[in-house]
Amino acid sequence: MKFLIAGCGSIGRRHLRNLQALGENDIVLYRSGYGTMPADELAQFPAESDLERALGHRPDAVIISNPTALHLQVAIPAVEAGCHLLLEKPVSHTMDGVDRLLASVAKTGVRVCVGFQYRFHPGLGRLRQWLLEGAIGRPVAARASYGDYLPGWHPWEDYRQSYSARGDLGGGAILTLCHPLDYLRWMLGEVESVWASAANLGGMGIDVDDTAEIVLRFAGGVLGAVHLDLVQRPPSHSLEVIGTGGTLRWDQADGTARIFRTDVGSWEDYQPPSAFERNDMFLAEMQNFVQVCRGEAQPVCSLADGIAALRLSLAAQISAWADGSVSPAGLHPGQH
Repeated sequence: MKFLIAGCGSIGRRHLRNLQALGENDIVLYRSGYGTMPADELAQFPAESDLERALGHRPDAVIISNPTALHLQVAIPAVEAGCHLLLEKPVSHTMDGVDRLLASVAKTGVRVCVGFQYRFHPGLGRLRQWLLEGAIGRPVAARASYGDYLPGWHPWEDYRQSYSARGDLGGGAILTLCHPLDYLRWMLGEVESVWASAANLGGMGIDVDDTAEIVLRFAGGVLGAVHLDLVQRPPSHSLEVIGTGGTLRWDQADGTARIFRTDVGSWEDYQPPSAFERNDMFLAEMQNFVQVCRGEAQPVCSLADGIAALRLSLAAQISAWADGSVSPAGLHPGQH
């Protein structure tokens, strides 16, 4: 198969390496100019700065890894050209164009995966399995917390110019760190209401929300709380689910999943494989995408899942705006 990677920043480069690790080397690059990665590693691959010329290479699949606000500008023409998609999260920064993307996918029959890589974390997968098994009885509450210091993400670039720091490119804590909004829905089902408050508190010279608190009510009755920030040092990412018959916990620091069963009265730990590392999530995601393109598997995270997470993110932004907290940069009435 031939792959086109649209966007050669850090995540585009990671996808490139993982494609090569899976033995895929027929790769074309579409470079929008936002990426800051050195070109030496990319020099062996054909590169285009014009999308029409890039699609003229007739790729079978396109990986959308450019800034969030530019996703659909590439995704829709790629689908109309008959290409399967791996679409980085979030799907976009607004709902504008999403209906056209859906219509194009339905018309062409292409397959789409969305890049929520935490669905491939073995610890979170274990928590989901325990929930499916009813191991802690009926879940009643969940708390997720995800904080990471934005200036430390890519030391080789000015963080203030990264898409995560810019409202015009779809940045901010709510959109950039929306993983919990996806995996909580994956574990606990549909969300029926969202409330949020957000602020710019970190003094980092950016114009987007860098801290957010989100409250979710799930259709099954579970209450959820999500903390997101671009300020925290050291970084922290954890999840707790409380049930009538026990408690589940996960912490990214060591990847361990834990369960306390009230009928046993003690904690039980599930450890990821000893060799597990962060890139294993992205590699498994890419393997799933290649299999989906070949018709050998279903998406672990579908386009419908990605759109649901986007709707939750935008609902949180709108709620934060409505309650008088920070107005997400670039967000305007009627944009959703």
